[in-house]
Amino acid sequence: MAIIRSLLVITTLAMTALLAAIYTVGPGLLENAQNKVAGDKGAAPSPEALELHTSLDIADLHADTLLWYRSLIERSDRGQVDLPRMIDGNMAVQMLTTVTKSPSGQNYDSNSADAGDTITLLALVQRWPLATRDSLFARAVYQAGRLHKFAAESDDLEVVTSSEELKQVLKAREEGSQVVATLLGTEGSHALDGDLSNIQRLYDAGLRMMSLQHFFDNKLGGSLHGESNAGLTEFGRQAVLEMDALGIMIDVSHSSPQVVDDVLNLIDSPLIVSHTGFKGHCDRKRNISDALIARIAERGGLIGVGFWSEAVCGEDVAAIADAIAYGINNFGVDAVALGSDWDGAVTTPIDASDLAYLTSALINRGLTVEEIRAVMGGNTIRYFLEHLPKTD
Repeated sequence: MAIIRSLLVITTLAMTALLAAIYTVGPGLLENAQNKVAGDKGAAPSPEALELHTSLDIADLHADTLLWYRSLIERSDRGQVDLPRMIDGNMAVQMLTTVTKSPSGQNYDSNSADAGDTITLLALVQRWPLATRDSLFARAVYQAGRLHKFAAESDDLEVVTSSEELKQVLKAREEGSQVVATLLGTEGSHALDGDLSNIQRLYDAGLRMMSLQHFFDNKLGGSLHGESNAGLTEFGRQAVLEMDALGIMIDVSHSSPQVVDDVLNLIDSPLIVSHTGFKGHCDRKRNISDALIARIAERGGLIGVGFWSEAVCGEDVAAIADAIAYGINNFGVDAVALGSDWDGAVTTPIDASDLAYLTSALINRGLTVEEIRAVMGGNTIRYFLEHLPKTD
């Protein structure tokens, strides 16, 4: 019996040590494998490029940083975004999205909604609350709560939910503050858990942008990477109308072409494609057609150019600049913005601290100062000021 008790003690201690290692080391290992910075940044920015860069109001439409187990307000050697690096990069505004489900074997061609969910394992390893095990809505609310907590702990981070709040942040920056405004969005409206009343609840949690799909078909309609290629369902139509009535900005980054067409025919509000490339420039499954991009742009919508290779067909900063130039030349400067997809399980040539390299690349690409101001953040800030609720 003594031997058995000893073995049980040893086994318990070993299991405890293993779990401690998983919870301590596991999150970092998982993120290091997913969010990498690699590729040619280009030559160091010139003094003239740096002078222009420091005068810009820079905004990005998409980062998945809240998914990962690290503090947003502390500098990290993992991932691509944190507050110190945003400050280093002279960022004024960052949209942060809540990722709630990701299919096993995720790819750009075809994913089943019934495939295993990798976020469930990530939530377990990162010790998310018990409610997040089975509820995608709870996962979105939990990630939103993390951002509010970080903002409460730092004078340099604000969560913006209205145009008036954004104006206050911009005014503070004009007066010398380095404060960064953040907004909340979803990566797919499966976060509703099939309940339309959760739209209001997510709005109350601070979310102001909702994408309709992610990598799989959901109750709202088909994904660009799903199996059905379907358009909006009746539930999807009701959800879009409810979002629009509340003033929630609608993102169609991962939506099927038919869903995009259906949304354009259903509402008049301008849409966002928060992170993408242009199919005419980079013919990959990830990018929707130039014809749909043109319709979105004509309606005053916003196209966020991604920083990863599947969006821009290149692994360097020059490829991002080329995609931006293509967008300006084909759809007009007012429609083009930054949509990095930082911390979204992608490899990018720059992180948030390196944005001056992109400013330099745009100068080298021949963009005017006015065009650079617009795409680096002016267009996004204008859009937010026009389409966020005026006040809470």
